[in-house]
Amino acid sequence: MNSEILQKAANQARGLAIDAIFDKASGHMGLPLGCAEIGAVLYGDLLSINPSEPRWINRDRFILSGGHGSMFLYAWLHLSGFGVTMDDVKAFRAKGSNTPGHPEYKCCPGVECTTGPLGQGVANAVGFAISAKHAAARYNTPEHEIFSQNIYCLAGDGCIQEGICREAAAIAGTLKLDNLILIYDANGITLDAPIEKTQVDDIAACFTAQGWDTFTIDGNDMAAVDSTLRVCSLEKNGRPKLIIAKTIIAKGVPGFEGTTKGHGEGGAKLWAEAHANWGLPTDVQYYVSDEVRAYMAEVKAAREASYAEWKATYEAWRTANPDKAAELDAGIDLAANGLCCCKSGDMIPEFAPGAKLATRASGSVVQNAIGAACPGLLSTSADLFSSNKNYLEGAGDFSADNYAGRNFWFGIREHAMGAICNGIAYDGLFRVSAGTFCVFVDYMRASIRVAALSHLPVTYVLTHDSVAVGEDGPTHQPVETVTGLRVIPNLDVIRPADEEETAGAWMCAMRRRQGPTALILTRQNVPSLASVAEIPADVRRKGVRKGAYIALKEKTEKPGLIIIASGSEVILALQAAQQLGDDVRVVSMPSMFRFNLQTPEYQEEILPAACTRRISVEAGKRDLWYRYVGPQGAIISIDDFGFSAPGDVVLHDLGMNVDNIVATAKSLA
Repeated sequence: MNSEILQKAANQARGLAIDAIFDKASGHMGLPLGCAEIGAVLYGDLLSINPSEPRWINRDRFILSGGHGSMFLYAWLHLSGFGVTMDDVKAFRAKGSNTPGHPEYKCCPGVECTTGPLGQGVANAVGFAISAKHAAARYNTPEHEIFSQNIYCLAGDGCIQEGICREAAAIAGTLKLDNLILIYDANGITLDAPIEKTQVDDIAACFTAQGWDTFTIDGNDMAAVDSTLRVCSLEKNGRPKLIIAKTIIAKGVPGFEGTTKGHGEGGAKLWAEAHANWGLPTDVQYYVSDEVRAYMAEVKAAREASYAEWKATYEAWRTANPDKAAELDAGIDLAANGLCCCKSGDMIPEFAPGAKLATRASGSVVQNAIGAACPGLLSTSADLFSSNKNYLEGAGDFSADNYAGRNFWFGIREHAMGAICNGIAYDGLFRVSAGTFCVFVDYMRASIRVAALSHLPVTYVLTHDSVAVGEDGPTHQPVETVTGLRVIPNLDVIRPADEEETAGAWMCAMRRRQGPTALILTRQNVPSLASVAEIPADVRRKGVRKGAYIALKEKTEKPGLIIIASGSEVILALQAAQQLGDDVRVVSMPSMFRFNLQTPEYQEEILPAACTRRISVEAGKRDLWYRYVGPQGAIISIDDFGFSAPGDVVLHDLGMNVDNIVATAKSLA
C-alpha cells in the first residue's frame, strides 16, 4: 500500500464530494468526508474489480447501504475509472444525470444496487454473498475457480439501527457467509442527535452473538483500515466480518465535523476552508492532481491484467465443463430476460379435468415444473414452505453445509428476506422467489417497493389471500393487502382463479423482465373454472397474460350485464351468471396491472363502454374497482376486518356468495 498517495486520493475525493454538494446546495456530506480513507483502501487498492467490465461476474461487490452518502461512491467511481466523468460528478442530483441523490441500479456504472432506505443495503449485501456462495458451489471445480469474490458493504448508524439489519445479520451468521464484510461507519452521530440519545447497544457483542467476527478500528487511520480489511478479505473461517470504523463525520469542515450539523449540506459553504484542511487548493473546485490520476490509472491497469488472468481461467473452465457453462449462461439469461417468448409453458402439463385445488397447491405443481426445467430458479421462504407450498422438490436446502441448495430458509424474517432476494436479483446470476402469507407482506413492503423501482424480476408467493383463512381471524385475514400492493408502481399483482390461471400467472412472472410480480394464492380449495364454464386451459393461461379475459361470453348480441371478478370469486360469478340469464358476461381479471397496459381496443373488447350494468366481486377492498365498474355499477367487496369462524362462513357472512351477486345484479337499473 502506498499510504501517502492514498491519503492524497482520500482528501481529493473529499474535495469532489463537498464541491458537488456545495454547487447543488443539496446532499449529505458527512459520510463522504468521514469515510474517505475507507474508500481509498477499497477503490485505490483492495477491490478485485475491472472498471472496464463493470458487470464482471467475479468482481468484488461494494454496496453503499448509507445511500445518502452517494457522493462517496460517485467520487471513487470517477477516480478509479468507471466511466463516471467529471461532468457526471458536477451533474450530481441534476435532472437526468447518472449521479442522482441516492445511488440507483443501472443508472451509473459501478453502482450495484439502489440504496436509500436505511438498512436495505446491508440485507442486499447478504443477498449478494448468498448468490456468490451458491454460484461457487455449483460452478467452481477443483481445476478452475471462477467465483471467489468478496462482498463489501458500508453502512452507517441509521442502517445498523434499522431492524432489517439485525434480521439480515442473523441470517448471514447462520449461513456462515465468510465472504461478507460489513464496514460500520460508527461516527456516533445520527441526523437529530448523538448516538447515545437513542442507542446503548454493544454492537460488537450483538454481532458476535449472531456468529460474526468483529473488529474495532480508527476509520480515519489509513494503515488500520488497510490491515483490517486485508485480514477480513482473506480469512475464510465460516464467520462474516464486521468492522466498526470509528470515524469523524464531516471531517475537515470547521464547526461541522463531529456534530449533527455535519450530516447534511450546510457546511458545504465552507468548502475553501475544508480544502485547506485537506491540503487542496482553496481557489479551485473539483481538483484532482496529476499524481493521483496517474496512480489510479496504474491501479486500473493492474486490475485489467488480473481480469485477463481470470478470463483465461474462465475460458478454460468453459471448455472443460460445457454442461456447467450452458447452465450458468441459461441462469444469467433467465435472471436478465426471463423465460423467452419461445418458451410456451409446455413444461407445465395441463391439470386433470375437474381439478379442485387451492391455488397455493396448483402453484406448487407449476413452480416445481418450472424449477425442473430452469435450474437457475431459486425459492425462499419466511418459515412457511409447508404452508406456501413453494418448496422446490429435489433441489436441496441452501445451508452452511450445502451452498448448492436452491431452497432458502430465512426464518421469520420477512423484511430481510425481501431485501436479500433483491440482492440476489441485483447480482444477476439467478431468478428468485420469496414466500410468506399475504397478510404478512407488509413486513417486507419497503423491499418490494425498491424491487419495483429498480425493475427487479423477483416473484412473491403470497398465500392465504383472503378472509377464507377463517378461524385464525382478522389478524390473518388480508382484506386490504392486495389493494395495498396494487398501488405500488411497476408491481404486477396477479390473483388467479384456478389451477390453469395459476399456471398462466407463474409463466407471466417468469417471463417478466422489468419488475417484480406478486402471486396472490388461496389456502382453500377452489373449483376449476371449467367445472362451470367450458373454458379451455390455454384460454385461461393466455388470458392471464392480458390481465383480463372473457370467462363466460353472453349468448345475446351484446352483454346486458358484466360481472368482473378475480381469484376465488370468479367461480361465484360464473355460478351467479347461470341464474341471471343469457345476456350476462363474466370477466376474470387476475391482474389489473396487465389489463391497464393493454390497448384501448382490447379493453373495449373485454369491457365494452356501452354496457354500464357492471358488478365487481372480490374478497377485499373496493377502492380500485371503481375504474372498471363505472359510476352506474356496483362493487361487492369487504371493507372492514373479518372475524374468526370457518372460512366459508366468513365469506358468506361478508357477502362473498352467489345469492348476493344475484341480488346485486337485480338491483341495478
